[in-house]
Amino acid sequence: MTHPFLDLAPLTAARFAAIERRVAGLLDTEQDVVIMQGEALLPLEGCIRGGARPGSAALNIVTGPYGQTFGDWLRDCGADVVDLSVPFHSAVTAEQVERALAEHPEIDFVSLVHAEAATGNTNPVAGIGEVVRAHGALFMVDAVASVGAEPLLPDAWGVDLCVIGAQKAMGGPAGVSMVSVSPRAWERMASNPQAPRRSYLSLLDWKARWIDGGRRALPHAPAQLEMLALDACLERIEADGLDMVMARHASAAAATRAGATALGGGLEPYVHEARDAAPVATTLRTPAGVDASELVAHALAADPALPLVAGGGPLSKEMIRVNHYGVDATRETVLASLAALGAALTDAGRTPDLDAARAAVGETWPNS
Repeated sequence: MTHPFLDLAPLTAARFAAIERRVAGLLDTEQDVVIMQGEALLPLEGCIRGGARPGSAALNIVTGPYGQTFGDWLRDCGADVVDLSVPFHSAVTAEQVERALAEHPEIDFVSLVHAEAATGNTNPVAGIGEVVRAHGALFMVDAVASVGAEPLLPDAWGVDLCVIGAQKAMGGPAGVSMVSVSPRAWERMASNPQAPRRSYLSLLDWKARWIDGGRRALPHAPAQLEMLALDACLERIEADGLDMVMARHASAAAATRAGATALGGGLEPYVHEARDAAPVATTLRTPAGVDASELVAHALAADPALPLVAGGGPLSKEMIRVNHYGVDATRETVLASLAALGAALTDAGRTPDLDAARAAVGETWPNS
């Protein structure tokens, strides 16, 4: 028997390189692009372990749980770490980063998450990149949640290591991830004796065996299905137009925020300022006395496919996240999510106004 997922022709080095070029086009970058065969935590950890070492100093910007993870990795590498933490309901500013760098001139590595889907905020990478570049530090950005949903220009913004994944706004697979690497980042890793080598975490191995070899022979067997899915989602973005894809996510975010505010019932946007809200996910604070995880479970009882989830860890009792990215960045999904939350709030003894929510969505995102 044949199967569309099985008995496929081998993925050639030429096809692999062509997909890399598509990724570079998406990022509008002239930097080297490495497609790593695993979820985005693979290149994120590889970038940190390649760029940090004992005696180095890092500024780790924490606006959500992933920033906290980066700090743990940096300390494990022996780096002296300064955490710049801001409340999860806000975003960091370029001015805050500039002050931190001025107070710690020894800093040579800066890590930042562009959009924190877990907390629903997004950070101004362009302005921060300008500050980091003037300071002379290496700049690593986790753009897994932002790519395809909002502008992302690593070259123009001075990002030395820009990690992306396809599983959110790009609407692609989770099993492969990508990173653009600047010449300065390659130099930093090459001079770091503790940078991973002969390791699945190693970016240097990809450079030596793939890029420097002229991209003629892959270092190991590629994740074929994931690579083909990545190629397909890049082709779909090109066909739709990146500007159109980003506009769809912006509309979904604005409509969800407006609809949830109008819905009432005690729900409030978790991120205080709309300018700080990520286009991939809208986070909502539940009213006092209403457990977010229980409310989400109730909302999903009628339709488990809705992109609703309670916050993680200590946020599970107070935060709801509406994940309007990829195929869920639609007006219909926004309306269905709000309707389910409204029904759950009603059953919890609250008085939401679903008509007002629908009207707010209609005003923010009219039918096309």
